Amino acid sequence: MADLNEYKCPNCGGALAFDSSIQKMKCPYCDCEFEMENLKALDEELSKVNADDEFKWDGANGEKWSEEETEHMKVYVCQSCGGEIVGDENTGATSCPYCDNPVVIKGSFSGDLKPDYIIPFKLDKKAAKEGLNKHLQKKFFLPKIFKDQNHIDEVKGIYVPFWLFDTDVEGQVNYKATTVRHWSDSNYDYTETSYYSVYRAGKLGFDRIPVDGSTQMPDDLMESIEPFDFVGGAKEFQTAYMAGFLADRYDVDDKQSINRANERVKVSTEETFRQTVTGYTTVDVENSNIRTVDGKTSYAMYPVWILNTTYNNEHYLFAMNGQTGKFVGNLPTNWGKFWGTLCSLSVGLSAIILLLQYLIY
Repeated sequence: MADLNEYKCPNCGGALAFDSSIQKMKCPYCDCEFEMENLKALDEELSKVNADDEFKWDGANGEKWSEEETEHMKVYVCQSCGGEIVGDENTGATSCPYCDNPVVIKGSFSGDLKPDYIIPFKLDKKAAKEGLNKHLQKKFFLPKIFKDQNHIDEVKGIYVPFWLFDTDVEGQVNYKATTVRHWSDSNYDYTETSYYSVYRAGKLGFDRIPVDGSTQMPDDLMESIEPFDFVGGAKEFQTAYMAGFLADRYDVDDKQSINRANERVKVSTEETFRQTVTGYTTVDVENSNIRTVDGKTSYAMYPVWILNTTYNNEHYLFAMNGQTGKFVGNLPTNWGKFWGTLCSLSVGLSAIILLLQYLIY
């Protein structure tokens, strides 16, 4: 237990003092009063929140590729962006799915960890093209010529490496919350802001948190096409599923992916607990303590349709979930049309304000 002089008010952060007249701890700044036993219990709980996060994971210990499995597999290397793509021996001249430059054969494939699972492609190239066209529809500020100048016949199906993290989590989170009340009388407008310290603790379970294992594939792009339906679509890995498709060779191993998994666990835990804090105007995380228990890692290949295209010397990368059809990607903007529309809206809004002023006064 901390020394009494070290106690801070949970509401305003001021130093608490013992008031002998009421036999309680009292804040001289906001006049809040606290029972000794309640303050002791709160201090013990908050000491847990202020502790360092603790993330523990067991590394992936899967099988290596056998010589029979890799006998007919080749590695293709992009001389422009450095991406390494795995294909079968029948793959002819191809281009990089990330930057669209020609790739060259590097040699035989070997040495990498063999995936534990694979989600086979459920949607074909036709669906990917339709997904792009649908993605371009109803984009008001998209340059009209963009559709005409883009070639969508270079859509490629590629298996992207993902590290999957399973864990149970024990967490404590302290939130700083406020309620704001407004009222008026004939002379003044009033605003009253009340401050609260809200504590939450509990346990959560996470199954197969995905972190892509390729530096060529932007993390935000891959997270945007989630979720993949692992339960309904994952199979034990077999090389036969890769026939006719490319596969990205992982260059980020499971240990290097742990920090991103930890961040996703931390943010998700804080947000899940946050959803139980209701009735306040604002709620913000003040501090938290997250600990993983029995963390395990596995390796999987997920299906993604990739389109890399160029417009006005700018590269645009699109991705579609090869299982669910979710499509994402950045688009160029017709800034002339954007600013013209904004000016029109401003003029129209100004006219409405003038009309209202005329009617009122």
